[in-house]
Amino acid sequence: MSVPSLDQIAARYRVTDGARFRLAEIDPADPWGKSLKSNAKSLLSDGVKRLSDLQERLYAQDRWSILLVFQAMDAAGKDSTIKHVMSGVNPQGCEVHAFKAPSSEELDHDFLWRTTRQLPRRGHIGIFNRSYYEETLIVRVHQSILARQQLPPALVTRNIWRERFEDINAYERYLSRQGVVIRKFFLHVSKEEQRRRFIQRLDEADKHWKFSLADVGERAHFAEYMRAYEDTIRCTSTAWAPWHVIPADRKWFTRLAVAAAIVNTIETLDPRFPSADPKVKAELNKVKTALEAEVKAGKAAARSRKK
Repeated sequence: MSVPSLDQIAARYRVTDGARFRLAEIDPADPWGKSLKSNAKSLLSDGVKRLSDLQERLYAQDRWSILLVFQAMDAAGKDSTIKHVMSGVNPQGCEVHAFKAPSSEELDHDFLWRTTRQLPRRGHIGIFNRSYYEETLIVRVHQSILARQQLPPALVTRNIWRERFEDINAYERYLSRQGVVIRKFFLHVSKEEQRRRFIQRLDEADKHWKFSLADVGERAHFAEYMRAYEDTIRCTSTAWAPWHVIPADRKWFTRLAVAAAIVNTIETLDPRFPSADPKVKAELNKVKTALEAEVKAGKAAARSRKK
């Protein structure tokens, strides 16, 4: 098996048209990239460096913004993936927002309101650790949550999930037309690997803080979540806001695949440092000449004092 490139990795897991998507066709432990394991650390390091350079140019150009949406089951590795992949990015141009259960104020607004407030500025990378997609995932699995959202009863129909997919697609289309480049990641972990990671958290004292009894409760709905994820990805994968369904049973590969997709996305934009217009360049040259003259004058004065 030949060693795949990072661009090939990004393309393999990208879903731009969900019509034929089937989650069962994605192996959480996909062996396709195993040939990369021996070089995974250096490849990720190179990807992080490339991302750092791209982000600097993106920030300086101040035209595009990048929105990265991460969704996953508990213990799939969202936090650690974000930490490792974004480790070389300048915090000045990157913000991470983790969305938990909505507050009473947030429930008094439409379901896109709280995330809209956190969209990245031009030149910035914004990361959503969970997002408005919770409205078609956890709310769909636990429909009692829907009853607490204070929607007029006439609007809660059997078509509500299809309507939310339509609203999300229109919203993401609008954002893309405003220069927000959207990439969405589902870290696909198997139920067996999730169990192994839960046990590891219970066995290691310094990982107890990561464990919640609620996680076990959600695990009982694993199959329901998989159906909700499949339907969501099928209905909201578009050319302007594709999903990447990333195998998450091997953390080293998950991080590499996510880095590949992000680097590939920004490289496609080809961000460049802005060039100064001729008048500004002329002024900069004058400043440079003056500064160099100061150095020459200082050296001349030093020689004079020695005499």
